Amino acid sequence: MIKVKARLGESVEQMVKRFKKMCEKEGLIRDMKRVSYYEKPSEKNRRRRRKAARSVQMSTRY
Repeated sequence: MIKVKARLGESVEQMVKRFKKMCEKEGLIRDMKRVSYYEKPSEKNRRRRRKAARSVQMSTRY
C-alpha cells in the first residue's frame, strides 16, 4: 500500500504529485490498465514470455 505523509510546509498539490509519482514507480497504474479489460490466456502467455526474454537479455548485458 502506498502512503504519503505530509511534509512540513508541503501543499496538497505537491503531495498529490508525489503520490502519482510513487504509483507510477510501483507500476500500479500500468496494472490497473492491464486488468481493466479481458486478456486472452494466449496473450497473457505471450506477454510473460516477452518479459522473461527481456529480463534474460538485460542480465546478459552486464
